[in-house]
Amino acid sequence: MRFSIFFLFFSSAILAQVDYPKDYFRPPLDIPMQLSGNFGELRPNHFHAGFDLRTQQKEGLKVFAVADGYVSRIKISTFGNGKTIYINHPNGYTSVYGHLKVANGEIESFIKKTHYKEQSFEIEMFFKPDEMVVKKGDVIAFSGNTGSSEGPHLHFEFRDSKTEFVINPMLFGYNKFLRDTKKPTVSGVYVYPLDSKTTVNRSKRPLLLNVSLQKDGTYLADKVVANGAIGFGISAYDSDDVSFNNNGVYKVQSFYNGKPNFGFEFNTYSFDEMRYINALIDYSKYKKMQQRVLKLFMKAPSNLSIIHADENKGVLQIAPNLASLYRVEVSDYFGNLKTISIPIQYDLLPTVISPEPIQSNYLVKANKDSNFSLENMSVFFPAGTFYEDFAMNFDVKNDTLFLHDDTVPAHSNFTISIEDTKSSEALREKTFIGRIEGNKINYNPTYRKDGLFTTKVKILGKYALIVDTTAPKISIATPIEGKWISDQKTIQLAINDAGSGIKSYNGYLNGKWVLFEYDHKTKKLTHFFSDGIASDGGNDLKVVVVDNVGNSTTFETRFFRSQK
Repeated sequence: MRFSIFFLFFSSAILAQVDYPKDYFRPPLDIPMQLSGNFGELRPNHFHAGFDLRTQQKEGLKVFAVADGYVSRIKISTFGNGKTIYINHPNGYTSVYGHLKVANGEIESFIKKTHYKEQSFEIEMFFKPDEMVVKKGDVIAFSGNTGSSEGPHLHFEFRDSKTEFVINPMLFGYNKFLRDTKKPTVSGVYVYPLDSKTTVNRSKRPLLLNVSLQKDGTYLADKVVANGAIGFGISAYDSDDVSFNNNGVYKVQSFYNGKPNFGFEFNTYSFDEMRYINALIDYSKYKKMQQRVLKLFMKAPSNLSIIHADENKGVLQIAPNLASLYRVEVSDYFGNLKTISIPIQYDLLPTVISPEPIQSNYLVKANKDSNFSLENMSVFFPAGTFYEDFAMNFDVKNDTLFLHDDTVPAHSNFTISIEDTKSSEALREKTFIGRIEGNKINYNPTYRKDGLFTTKVKILGKYALIVDTTAPKISIATPIEGKWISDQKTIQLAINDAGSGIKSYNGYLNGKWVLFEYDHKTKKLTHFFSDGIASDGGNDLKVVVVDNVGNSTTFETRFFRSQK
């Protein structure tokens, strides 16, 4: 552990010495910069990898290459960053532009040709340095709302071209395009008893502390009276003078009796580290209350490189005859600082608030392989699946596996197996292992050998064998059968599958494959007549949609169109 802590300090020191170019890159938009999301912001199962730039609540703004380079990669996906362009620059960095509506010029032409060549909307392309060269200021695309975007904006990020580590755009001088005179806001300070023997302010549960503003501008929390092992956590956000919303904080550092004991700052990290966000936050509170509390301690070591901690990993041992002071400093990239001090006193006060009751019948050791079985169902957890040991509730009732609940985060895949000895072979072909979330069934890719079904998942909860014999639905808002639709620019269909979910969709115009773009948010398929596939006169359209267990639906219609 001493080596790990030294390594974290050493790594942070090395990263801090990188001399990032401050005036090399221009903004990717030609409107004033406003952030709807910043680097390191806390997101579901990941830290945000770049900036989300506002686009005035509309699509179609010009997106510019921020420096000379070449398009190294293009990815078109229905999820994540949607339509995305990657540009490699000669100084060793890659700029990324996501949620695009459409690319520009020869880039868009190549994308369209590749769609038709691969007969797929979802594609990924890689290029050599001399194949698609761009200059600083070239219009490479137009902003959009594709992928998992929740509104029109541009996702913009930087990566190290060799390591693929993402890098805070502020380090490249983008802070000069923003104004920030506001201190971060700390909306909650929490204290945690970290073992069964510890009480904090007569409680064996985490407590929210009252905080008051002092004359010098700092904040003072109520005194913590405790014994044994404790830790602290905060909920915090940052805002600037121009963006009008709450973003993530840049840096947090805690001190115990004047000595640094736990901290992190969001400069750079790898995609392999993203899921460690679930170890850094109070995951249980997040799942129960949708509130993210940053824990300023680790009960078990984590491979999250942004963290620098003392040998106790931020855990405090409160002993007799020692008055202590804990201090937390929260700052943004512009140096605006919020300070909270927390006095700590040792005392053995009787417990008034008991620990939360835990329903469990098994103990899972985080650093060991574990296998549990009941009736026809089993689960296997490889060592390292979880961040900490925990008491697990495991049961089988009414053909449903009750695998604890999603208040304990899993870092990596574990395997669920369910044996079916009752169903026919025909029904087995339409069966998958689904996660039951209220009235919703979540599909999981499922492998089957005879009557044994297995799947790999990362979420605890309720699972069961689900049979899906219902085909997807296809509909059109305004029927075009037998009509002349020369003035229409698109054909749009709605597709849906309430069972296993959509696996594939293909459209054919007069027997030829045609591109339909899919937006999973609206569940719409759209064909653009600008592709030039439709014939002058009569056209026969066929669309085939298949779900994840092989049920399919075909939609057919005939329409007329003048190309003049």
